[in-house]
Amino acid sequence: MATVNDNYLKLKAGYLFPEIARRVNAFIEANPDAKVIRLGIGDVTEPLPQACRDAMIKAVEDMGDRSSFKGYGPEQGYAWLREKIAANDFQARGCDIDASEIFISDGSKCDCGNILDIFGDDNIIAVTDPVYPVYVDTNVMAGHTGDINDKGEYEGLVYLPVTAENNFTAEIPTQKVDLIYLCFPNNPTGATATKEHLQAWVDYARANGSIIFFDAAYEAFITDPNLPHSIYEIEGAKECAIEFRSFSKNAGFTGTRCALTVVPKNLIGKAKDGSNVELWKLWNRRQSTKFNGVSYIVQRGAEAVYSEEGKAQTRALIDFYMENAKIIREKLTEAGLAVYGGENAPYVWVKTPAGLTSWDFFDKLLQTCNVVGTPGSGFGAAGEGYFRISAFNSRDNVNEAMRRILDKFK
Repeated sequence: MATVNDNYLKLKAGYLFPEIARRVNAFIEANPDAKVIRLGIGDVTEPLPQACRDAMIKAVEDMGDRSSFKGYGPEQGYAWLREKIAANDFQARGCDIDASEIFISDGSKCDCGNILDIFGDDNIIAVTDPVYPVYVDTNVMAGHTGDINDKGEYEGLVYLPVTAENNFTAEIPTQKVDLIYLCFPNNPTGATATKEHLQAWVDYARANGSIIFFDAAYEAFITDPNLPHSIYEIEGAKECAIEFRSFSKNAGFTGTRCALTVVPKNLIGKAKDGSNVELWKLWNRRQSTKFNGVSYIVQRGAEAVYSEEGKAQTRALIDFYMENAKIIREKLTEAGLAVYGGENAPYVWVKTPAGLTSWDFFDKLLQTCNVVGTPGSGFGAAGEGYFRISAFNSRDNVNEAMRRILDKFK
């Protein structure tokens, strides 16, 4: 009989969001007339920008003409999209990133897990706590951890608590770690990092030969002009960092699927024999072997984000969701809850009231307000006692959800 990858058996009984869906579905089945408002997962609700839709329609027409038809595209992405990204997202901010260092993919969630393919099994890995679950679970699947303990932590990982006391930005570890996951603006807490904070991480990584996995999926939501959007705005970051970005949240591509990973060509790892290895070559080999690229139609849609119309329409989408976040922050504060985030990120991080656990508060909101959020404990042990509310929804739903919560908590 075929054997299985036993590492999967170490995973918690259910991924956070399927467990939320199970509880919500059970509630709806028992209360079919309840009008549930979902402010849990970070899925967008507003239509794709018109510029993107027009570009994709044109691309579909291209596929119907022999002279413009496209078959397999380059696994790394079409040059015209990579060049637009390099110029607009990096070079315009003073980052020395070349188009050839950008790899187009179908999601930063995928790349955050797939990147482990090119790294060894003996690295010491650090994650923040709370943390986006994908970072942890993909390392469990890859066999990089031991079993889970009573606190919900996996043996073999270095957990860096982020709390209100340290402004939800992890402190530099005192021990040596090899791979470091950082996400700013942060999911789930909505916290941001200053250039000084990221410089300290880059200095640490360079001194210890570490690699930073920098998840910048929410960089477009930064409103403070003093905050960095890319880790490559930090001196020395090209020597120690890989950056992940996505079109999912800024341009509404959650169902369309397009993202990118930046692997600088001067980024070096070590082979077992101690020799230097260029990580760009390994990632390029991995993508060429395991990935067939993002469709021509989708990449044309992503390219349109950088047109003048696309920039304006994308900015309007971001402003819409950030106004939602402002409403959530203000109304939850009015309800007497302690809130964080929501100013440079589309997530609001809420302290649960009256000693309720994260899942207790989830059930209370669902049952008394018919509102769904995300329990903080699902993001790690340090998330216990907190709750994430997403600004990704219609204005009517956000206003109604906040009205219900104010009725119950004010």
